[in-house]
Amino acid sequence: MEAHAQRVREHVVEMCSGPEGGHLGGSLSAVEILVGLFFHTMNLDPDDPEWKERDAFVLSKGHAAMALYATLAERRFIEPEEIGTFCRPGSRLATHVNVAVPGVEFATGSLGHGLALANGTAWAQRQAGDRPARTFVLVGDGELQEGSVWEAAQVGRALDADNLVVVIDANEFQQTGAVRDVSDGAPIAGRWAGFGWHTVEVDGHDLAALCSAFDEATRTKGPTAVVCRTKKAQGVGALAGRAVSHFVRLDEAKLRRIRAGMRCPAPLATTTEAGRG
Repeated sequence: MEAHAQRVREHVVEMCSGPEGGHLGGSLSAVEILVGLFFHTMNLDPDDPEWKERDAFVLSKGHAAMALYATLAERRFIEPEEIGTFCRPGSRLATHVNVAVPGVEFATGSLGHGLALANGTAWAQRQAGDRPARTFVLVGDGELQEGSVWEAAQVGRALDADNLVVVIDANEFQQTGAVRDVSDGAPIAGRWAGFGWHTVEVDGHDLAALCSAFDEATRTKGPTAVVCRTKKAQGVGALAGRAVSHFVRLDEAKLRRIRAGMRCPAPLATTTEAGRG
């Protein structure tokens, strides 16, 4: 999975070198989270993206679309070559996630709505049978300033949704600066626990710890919140942990410098660890 994560990170950097640029920081902070979910935890079938028994993933922080597109390319939902079309005329790889892309359940980007969508998806899954699929939703720590998140958190607990997991990418920054300086929501884990959610806090760049936390979430009664401590723009040196990484366009000189500091990815894998069922 570390090899997959490295390739996802490389794809994200490449997408930011295109004519439109991209949301680098919040995409790179979520890389290991997405790889852990798509390659370890979630039941999916890239050959049948609409498989009725699939687990669902909602990217509530829809501006991190590049990381999801890159993960879907690694997981073979889309061809890796399509990554090069990001934000080009006629491409289905838009700045915010697009449902025309296999593996994308909802178009998102207006923050604060993903958990409500996930509530509905998790409820519908539970109506479908005795062994329901699961729903995972990724939100940002800046996004937690939206009151609709907490309304949905209350509903998720009221539904007693065993198959619902919210994952918080706590990279400590939002578009306008540090989260603590805009509207401090600490302690994040304590707030979710206060809403009655089982809560786990983990290093969001440690794949083993992430997978263990996701496994725990799937065994727990009621909904689970996994708080992932991450770094904005993880893996790109001078931009890491800085608000300026929120949206960037990398010119050739910057791209060369970043590439020089990154380990070159191995060839794309033809098999995956996770599978159908």
